[in-house]
Amino acid sequence: MDSLLKINGYSASWAEKLVTAPQAARMVKPGQNIFVGTACATPRALVGALEGLESPPPDVTLFHFLTTGAVPDNGTKSQYRHKAFFVGSDDRHLVASGQADYIPVALSEVPKLLANGRIPIDVAFIQVSPPDANGYVSLGVSVDITAAVVRHARMVVAEVNPNMPRTLGDTFVPLSRIDHLVEVDTPIIEYAHAPADAVARQIARYIAGIIDDGSTLQIGLGRIPNEALKYLSDRRHLGIHSDVITDAVVDLVEQGIITGAEKSQHAERIVASYCLGSRRLYDLIDNNPLFDFQPIEQICDPHIIARHARMVSITQAFAVDLTGQTCVDQFGGAFYGGVSTQPDFVRGAARSKGGKPILCLTSTTDDGESSRIRPLLETGEGVGIARSDIHYVVTEHGIAYLFGKSIRERALALIEIADPKFRPWLLEEAKRLGYVHADQFVAHGAAYAIEEERTVKLKDQRKVLIRPARASDATALQALFHKMSQDDVYTRFFRRLRSLTFAETQALCNVDYENEAAFVATTGPREHEHLVGSSCYFVNQSTNLAETAFMIAPEWQGTGLGGALQTRMMEFAKARGLIGFTAEILANNTKMIRLAKAACDKVTVEREDDSFHVTMLF
Repeated sequence: MDSLLKINGYSASWAEKLVTAPQAARMVKPGQNIFVGTACATPRALVGALEGLESPPPDVTLFHFLTTGAVPDNGTKSQYRHKAFFVGSDDRHLVASGQADYIPVALSEVPKLLANGRIPIDVAFIQVSPPDANGYVSLGVSVDITAAVVRHARMVVAEVNPNMPRTLGDTFVPLSRIDHLVEVDTPIIEYAHAPADAVARQIARYIAGIIDDGSTLQIGLGRIPNEALKYLSDRRHLGIHSDVITDAVVDLVEQGIITGAEKSQHAERIVASYCLGSRRLYDLIDNNPLFDFQPIEQICDPHIIARHARMVSITQAFAVDLTGQTCVDQFGGAFYGGVSTQPDFVRGAARSKGGKPILCLTSTTDDGESSRIRPLLETGEGVGIARSDIHYVVTEHGIAYLFGKSIRERALALIEIADPKFRPWLLEEAKRLGYVHADQFVAHGAAYAIEEERTVKLKDQRKVLIRPARASDATALQALFHKMSQDDVYTRFFRRLRSLTFAETQALCNVDYENEAAFVATTGPREHEHLVGSSCYFVNQSTNLAETAFMIAPEWQGTGLGGALQTRMMEFAKARGLIGFTAEILANNTKMIRLAKAACDKVTVEREDDSFHVTMLF
């Protein structure tokens, strides 16, 4: 046999380590704990030989993270007990049937459990690259927790595969640490996410829309986070610091989008712990110094994550309740997925300067019969991420930002991004639970229209985001009201007001966008935006004209913000077939009269006692 070890000059020194897979399987003793290597590096020959033993050793337990081919593909049977840190499709049926146990623990904690003996590993089954001239093999596509297992296992058995990429970083193991070698020559397992449907694509677009140039990304295992990368082709100098990378990074690397040039840690390196992908990805990472593979405890240390400026973590969840409690490893009572690396990345991104922890999920189950946004998480849905750690939540119906918000604000924001058919139910449940006002309503039933957002530069060169108003903007609108002088309040509302009632505030932001529309102008990032202006109109069906009204913060008056809001509303109204605007303006409100006259060419102004009635025809 033309040994892989002989190719690199090691046949004499290491021939005694060579065994066949069945020979290695017969070395397993009763009662031992066996670790099985991860995902696309799952050592299938060794696992197959162990499962194929005619007289399997009793009381053997297999420990593993994410696996492919680690259990027999026969529905329910395995010769052994399994303990899984992640419940994937490979072993979901074993957990459901009671043949496997799920261990809910962050992956970054597993090396500690190995080191202190809480999880003793007798034999590690892994897969590696051929040795180099110095006698080192690479862990290839899966460093993850495998690196720690190799350090602490009593015996290490490695499949040596010439098809395994030689990855760089902290991936190397000396042949002296490996007790037995099994030569295999099989393709490395390839993995592809199922094609995204229209719902997943819409969520991905929303996610991509809040990722800035120079961000460092953690991608996660979910289909939606990976789909989001397809919508980043107009970004610059993105970086990667992620537990896993997939084929989604390849195009962005080739297009020059992922460069890592602005990373504050490990600049110009893609840092990861394992990968799931195709041969195209494996060829890219092979012996490529652009990629730096590290053990999971290094990748997922929240302090290390937080050192990356503009760190973005993207987590796909199963369900979230109206307070923000999130389930990531259980659905409908069945364990699926795992805690994995999500809490570490959520907390690390939250502490990052300019960081954004993003949670995403479809608004309903696949059959559309249940809302994944719940009044309360249901029995059998454990909290994987605490409500106090949640920042962004994204569905196909929009984006909610929850961090630092009250329960009332959270509930309303989440109801607004739920599926429209479940919003009335969620609102009634929120009232029953005391989360929102008894007279709260949600006027708009469609998804948040992110396509209606506009960034505008004003006269003084400052930029504002003009976006559709939401019911959850009520608190910010009240704050804007209280910034205005009494004279400004009077000219806006035609009466002396000391405050806005709940109903009055809702009328300024909680609208249906058919017979009424409302826009707000904000500055700052979405997670810390300041509302500096608002505008709204209300349609008169008999005339097909709409009456307008504005509020502008005092320090933003004279900057052209009123004109920008008016222009945005006109654009919106024209697209819906309106023929013009009307406004009632006090005679002494010269600024608003000038604003109305500047709206278009066909403007008429009629005096009515101490006010003007202005008509602006498009």
